[in-house]
Amino acid sequence: MRERVLVVVHGERSNPGRVGRQLRACGYALDIRQPSGGAKLPPSMDGHAAAIVFGGPMSANDGDKLDFIRTELDWIPIALDSGKPFLGICLGAQMLAKTLGAKVAPHPAGMAEIGYYPVRPAAAGGHLFDREALFYQWHREGFRLPRGATLLATGDAFENQAFQYDNAFGVQFHPEVTGSIMRTWTGYAPQRLSLPNAQPRDEQFRRQRASERYVRGWLRRFLAGWLGTADPETPAARQPSPAARPLPAGPAE
Repeated sequence: MRERVLVVVHGERSNPGRVGRQLRACGYALDIRQPSGGAKLPPSMDGHAAAIVFGGPMSANDGDKLDFIRTELDWIPIALDSGKPFLGICLGAQMLAKTLGAKVAPHPAGMAEIGYYPVRPAAAGGHLFDREALFYQWHREGFRLPRGATLLATGDAFENQAFQYDNAFGVQFHPEVTGSIMRTWTGYAPQRLSLPNAQPRDEQFRRQRASERYVRGWLRRFLAGWLGTADPETPAARQPSPAARPLPAGPAE
């Protein structure tokens, strides 16, 4: 029986894109659940090798008005306490940061990132990011770095782009996005293209063609290290994790 990766999505038409394809190619089965549609999250991680929480149009701060956001925020500590690999993408990274006590908020000048933007390795991120590269973004909120977490990558409008906390990773960008997903998002929510700092649709696809090969390779190497599987082309994507730590009790400033 193949090992399963729990995949949490936030829309009926959401799919794990390139991430899902790569996981299946590595031999994993995907257990896709949509709490916003009524799906339950498991009471433990015993039946799963890892967990990924994807993005969505809602906010990590919506726990007081959206029951499924509150449910996910309450569930993330279960995943973290298991010690198994956890990955949060965009909203998923923001919920991970919030769970760890960090603030999630809009850009102070109202900026958004809609399109491809440069992501640079932070001082401790060279094992994951070997150079500056363009990654796809679709968000208006960002997160502060949680206390005890390691900053792995930075950006311009939103400084914190990737971080690690023990076996958990959060990335603000969308490594799963394909050209097909881009066409869906830009067609379904064209109003996002008029937000401050958003890129025109044609510019997004031009940058996608320029960055596609690198992003595919980066994702393959990251997932290999994150899951502890062999990738002969690169060192492991994660460093040895420190001993498990309790979750922070208060907000990080």
